[in-house]
Amino acid sequence: MTYGCYTLFRKEVRRFYSVLGQTVAAPVITAMLYLLVFRQVLEDRVQVYDGVSYTAFLIPGLIMMSIIQNSFANTSSSLTQSKVMGNLVFLLMTPLSALEIYLAYVSAALLRAALVSTALYLFAQFFITVPIVNPLLILAMLLFSGGTLAVLGMIAGIVADKFEHLAAFQNFFIMPLSFLSGVFYSIHSLPEFWRQASHYNPFFYMIDGFRQGFFGVGDTTPLLCVSVAAGFFALISALCIALLHSGYKLRT
Repeated sequence: MTYGCYTLFRKEVRRFYSVLGQTVAAPVITAMLYLLVFRQVLEDRVQVYDGVSYTAFLIPGLIMMSIIQNSFANTSSSLTQSKVMGNLVFLLMTPLSALEIYLAYVSAALLRAALVSTALYLFAQFFITVPIVNPLLILAMLLFSGGTLAVLGMIAGIVADKFEHLAAFQNFFIMPLSFLSGVFYSIHSLPEFWRQASHYNPFFYMIDGFRQGFFGVGDTTPLLCVSVAAGFFALISALCIALLHSGYKLRT
């Protein structure tokens, strides 16, 4: 990471750190509210994996959902705000390459995702102790999943002309895919059609792989989860860097 890249990274970190209550505390509170409601209503009614309570099952899913939403929000809001306020030109005037810009934005989003997920995990321990079976798998899924959504946020920020476009992308793509990916249930409890359809949702592999890092069991294999998450991350990263290099909707 060059000095210019590191400077942009610091700028992005300071941007979300200056409103820490909104960028870190608010997602944790929201996830805790989900946990309280679903724990109260479904704890004794939903069976998931043998030896795993529903509350414990729910926590990794809520953490990954927070990683997904916050990684996307960090990069998409930053780029869109810069475009709307007209100060994106100052970034484009720097000698930073497309790869350096990409690395700075994604790294800052991953840091925010790590802070949110760590805080959420620690607060969840007041409700139930969640074991960690495979920390390397957890770390890999956090990096690939958070990185993927950070890159998707950059693409959305590049394409969007105003915040309404960004909200549409989040409401019609990010939110449905995250809620229908197994956050609140195991896909084995679904009818056959929806169980098979879930395998075409990349967010499902992110959440399932992340959950397996805690319990060692899941709806598919860890290798498949890591492979899908890594492949999706590489694919959209190539697209994002190409868009940054071309200046699409950035220099016009």
